[in-house]
Amino acid sequence: MNPLRLSDAALLAQCELDRFRGSGPGGQKRNKTESAVRLRHRPSGLSVVASESRSQHENRGRALRRLRQRIAAQLRQPVDLAGYQVPAELRALCPGATPRLGPRDVAYPLAVQQLLDLFAALRSSVADTGTRLGLSTGATSRMLLAEPWVARAANALRVACGRRPLR
Repeated sequence: MNPLRLSDAALLAQCELDRFRGSGPGGQKRNKTESAVRLRHRPSGLSVVASESRSQHENRGRALRRLRQRIAAQLRQPVDLAGYQVPAELRALCPGATPRLGPRDVAYPLAVQQLLDLFAALRSSVADTGTRLGLSTGATSRMLLAEPWVARAANALRVACGRRPLR
């Protein structure tokens, strides 16, 4: 089961949660409360930290969002290229979709993971990925560079295949 399809509660149940005192400015309140949160996803071994807020509840929410992004960026799912059909979440990410997924949507990390899975299966070829999605290379490139964390993941895949990074 893909962890990105789980609810926040189910994903949190798969994680080890550590609370600790955040470093940096904040004075007496910051030095007394354990509001920083570290999540370790046991099945994948991925870890994230959130300590910006003085509220542990807010930091837990931020850490869950970051964990979803990290899972989308780093865990690849197999793609059957022979019978490939564009998944609904990925179709909603593509330009021209109505309604279109944005970075704040809950399904965004799943759609990005599906995009990166296809991209990796096609040996990080922007043109081939665009062809499978029915998009131009420019539109595909813009999707891959839309968010900094997505661009880093896409460029890591390209470098691993011996291609130059996207700009």
